[in-house]
Amino acid sequence: MTTSLKELSFETGTRAGPVSGLLLLPPHATSLFVMAHGAGAGMRHRFMDAMAAALAGLGVGTFRYQFPYMETGQKRPDFPPVLHATVRAAVATAGELAPGLPLFAGGKSMGGRMTSGAAAAAPLPGVQGLIFLGFPLHQPGNPSVTRAEHLAQVSVPMLFLQGTRDSLASLDLVRTVCAGLPLATLHVVEGGDHSFAVPKRSGRTGEEAMAEMARSIGDWVENPRGGRQPEMAAPH
Repeated sequence: MTTSLKELSFETGTRAGPVSGLLLLPPHATSLFVMAHGAGAGMRHRFMDAMAAALAGLGVGTFRYQFPYMETGQKRPDFPPVLHATVRAAVATAGELAPGLPLFAGGKSMGGRMTSGAAAAAPLPGVQGLIFLGFPLHQPGNPSVTRAEHLAQVSVPMLFLQGTRDSLASLDLVRTVCAGLPLATLHVVEGGDHSFAVPKRSGRTGEEAMAEMARSIGDWVENPRGGRQPEMAAPH
């Protein structure tokens, strides 16, 4: 068997109408990550492609999807109620596409934050944990933890992957947020910016940083409740 990429569309349950999705399911998949895109780029962005491919190599499937504004080519994101409804619809669709597989949800930047917002309002059916690929904690140059207040209402484990050079998330503040959440694990990507690009002087490539993140996710989804890990070391 080979890894298959399936293109589809699903209804969001809002007036915004249907959106597109991409299911990448490797042979003998052990879990499925419902992965939302960031504010400025859709599900086919090179970061999303690379992360999906890296995870597939570790037996973790992904279901990527568009938010309505991205589907219709708009630049301004939809209001949170529409984004949250789309998250819930994507999770429900993923459960139908891969029945029996453990589900995880989250995504890149805004996509992760909208997933946690939906989960804070009401649990996402079947989802065993949330994964944040660069949680956008605050605006650049304006450190704050206001955007994280809703995380206390999330009832499942959470994995934060954060770069040390992320201008949208002061690492000290991220550590403070995670320390206050009983089910949070933090994986720090040394040298990574908000897009997880690493400088040449770091001595490693963006592909190596991506592989590190994928391994961290792959390890965590195997046992997301397996004891609190305030900060994971880079897997080797």
